Amino acid sequence: MHELSIAMSIVELAEEELKGRSGASIQAVHLKLGLLSGVSKEALESCFEMACFESPLAGSRLLIEEIPVTARCPSCAEVRPIDSIQLFRCSVCGAPVSEIVSGKGLEVVALEILE
Repeated sequence: MHELSIAMSIVELAEEELKGRSGASIQAVHLKLGLLSGVSKEALESCFEMACFESPLAGSRLLIEEIPVTARCPSCAEVRPIDSIQLFRCSVCGAPVSEIVSGKGLEVVALEILE
């Protein structure tokens, strides 16, 4: 379960941000999660709770924004959403697409810190 190592890395990153901020605490971690990232949202939420146990992040929330898959259509020359991750085709013209623009990443975008 690689979600546990990802959750532990998120906790380490947040703990690093708390260094030098005496008395501060993390209330929430905001994360963008691409649908093609290979990470299960539910598993990551569960693992985050475990990774926070007995850490400065205990009781904090993990707020996940799922990022849809978009690709550049070679026919339309536009970035469009992909309707199915099993079939990589333009949602407008149906042309096969290969250039994924978004939806593969995992990014911590914000920490809510209470000082």
